Amino acid sequence: MYVSEQTRVLAACRIFDLRISGFLRVSGFELRISASVLLPPVTPSPWHLLHSGPGDCAFNMALDEALLESAPRLGQPVLRFYSWAEPAASFGYFQKYADIERMTPLRPLVRRPTGGGLVPHNADWTYSLAFPPGDAWYSLTATESYRRVHEWIQAAFAGLNLSTTLAPTCSKSLPGQCFQGHEMYDVLWREHKIAGAAQRRTHDGLLIQGSVQPGRLTLARADWQKAMCDKASAGHGARWVAFEPDAPLAERAQALVRQKYSQAGYNQKR
Repeated sequence: MYVSEQTRVLAACRIFDLRISGFLRVSGFELRISASVLLPPVTPSPWHLLHSGPGDCAFNMALDEALLESAPRLGQPVLRFYSWAEPAASFGYFQKYADIERMTPLRPLVRRPTGGGLVPHNADWTYSLAFPPGDAWYSLTATESYRRVHEWIQAAFAGLNLSTTLAPTCSKSLPGQCFQGHEMYDVLWREHKIAGAAQRRTHDGLLIQGSVQPGRLTLARADWQKAMCDKASAGHGARWVAFEPDAPLAERAQALVRQKYSQAGYNQKR
């Protein structure tokens, strides 16, 4: 293969973001290639970073939904780290409240704007991501975005010297409970699920709500959050900009608290 032909082949691979390795045969010649050669350069772009601290269950869900609704106006992805003012449990939008009541002693219970199963929030590390429609994440399939966010978490753990794997298949021991068994691409540590997520895609954008259940991990939450930001900068070109909700966003979140997430009629609607 002539050098000019090699250059054209590699350029084409970069355009289509082909992460492959081994030998490439073109016109009867072999060219050895590797993933490190083919990875395209990452162009930095601003991402909003929100540390909102502890909140009650109604506010936590309301702010995530408000971030989704505001995604077109904000125009950039938002990564939110948050915690819970008291032990609670969230459950998927389509789940039945009567089933959830029997699954956990945790109270209060709040219905998420996303799908998925029951998630305990008594010691977990919670985050959400909101992407506007113009972002590349929005165009991914649900399976692709689920895999990508957990690859990101896996890379963050690797940066903290913790080896994890992504579940190759689905294995549910107790249906309806997110952390009893696992879905494909969940993050596993010593064969136990430690990270899962749920999604919702609308005309406003893509919302991902995720939970890490640290259990016996000896890592600090702050170290994991920093590792998440570092890996997003390296892998996704995130240039972090500190973010605080503006007046329209804060007002919409409070309206959703009053009208929706604090109401038994919503949480127990099915």
